[in-house]
Amino acid sequence: MNSLKKILLGDQGLVVIFAVAFAIVSLTVPNFLSERNILGLLQSVVTIGIVACTMMFCLASRDFDLSVGSTVAFTGMIAVIASNMTGSIVLGLVIALLSGALVGAVNGFVIACFRINALITTLATMQIVRGLALIVSDGRAVGINDPGFYQLALSRFLGIPTPIWVMGALFAVFGFLLNRTVFGKNTLAIGGNPEAARLAGVNVVSMRIWIFALQGLICAVAGIMLASRITSGQPNAATGLELSVISACVLGGVSLAGGRAAMTGVIVGVMIMGIAENVMNLLNIQAFYQYVVRGLILLGAVLLDNLRSSASRR
Repeated sequence: MNSLKKILLGDQGLVVIFAVAFAIVSLTVPNFLSERNILGLLQSVVTIGIVACTMMFCLASRDFDLSVGSTVAFTGMIAVIASNMTGSIVLGLVIALLSGALVGAVNGFVIACFRINALITTLATMQIVRGLALIVSDGRAVGINDPGFYQLALSRFLGIPTPIWVMGALFAVFGFLLNRTVFGKNTLAIGGNPEAARLAGVNVVSMRIWIFALQGLICAVAGIMLASRITSGQPNAATGLELSVISACVLGGVSLAGGRAAMTGVIVGVMIMGIAENVMNLLNIQAFYQYVVRGLILLGAVLLDNLRSSASRR
């Protein structure tokens, strides 16, 4: 019994849970393993998966970002509006990426330099940025003038939609950044003990600003992909995204107390969130009940994090 508990709470525990859940779902839910459904499942987790890449760094450094949903919607709007105004998709994308990085950098600057709690800072930014998205669009969806913008989400390579390739590439890049670079090691050091990291020569203030700037930049990537997929800039898009992303990261073993993260775990956490929603849709479960299930998943993720933390202290 103790060995089973150790496995489930260890690094390999989530993989075991995911494998068992995947097998059960595959055997019991009709059409789950069809190519169309699997590609649809991967498409449905693209936004969560992309944003989770950098939310992992925020959580690992003992912070978090509640403004990611608003930033995704805002940068998607900016990409569409800038592309329409300039007549250049590339220029529109660059402006959107810079806008996202700016939002993230402001978050990081306020948190690191003024030492304001990340909860309060990003909660305020969430409201401000969502308001800006509504203001610049006058509260309405903004259509895309150049059909080439659609190809960002509709194009395929080797039969797989481009957004899935983008998500996979970001998983690889940020996994390498976490495990193989000084930046990743410093992030985990800050999350483990910020004061000890500072005494060891880590510029904690600069690191936090960079982490949040990266978060904003990657939110812009997700916003661009989402705007292309839904064929317009939507000021109310990605509402509640922050909760799904944090749930996926915590399910994947990223500690809310900081200092612990693994990209493989985050990938599995993202897939668990996607499979849960996919199965509910295949079984025609009403949206009202889906809110309850998402809340239970978040609660279960936090409980699992507490159990892992307690086990690691023993």
